[in-house]
Amino acid sequence: MPIAVDIDVMLARRKMSVGELADQVGITPANLAVLKNGRAKAVRFTTLEALCEVLECQPGDLLRWAADDVEELAPPRSRSRTTKPRIRAGSRGSG
Repeated sequence: MPIAVDIDVMLARRKMSVGELADQVGITPANLAVLKNGRAKAVRFTTLEALCEVLECQPGDLLRWAADDVEELAPPRSRSRTTKPRIRAGSRGSG
């Protein structure tokens, strides 16, 4: 997964349990575990804000981008902007 979640790192630094954090943030321990283990598909900004407030950190302390593969870092191939689809004579409907 390209987005890595480092909540466990911040929990260790703050010497806080998942249950304590979940209570203070206002989410269930199960939902926090899903986020912490990188299985979440999304996170609300309000949840991220609450996590940062309780852990006294920045969003970048909790989330970071980690490439799966070096090939993903290669720039995309550029397309020629002069190449346009051509319409053949007679291909348009005549009335």
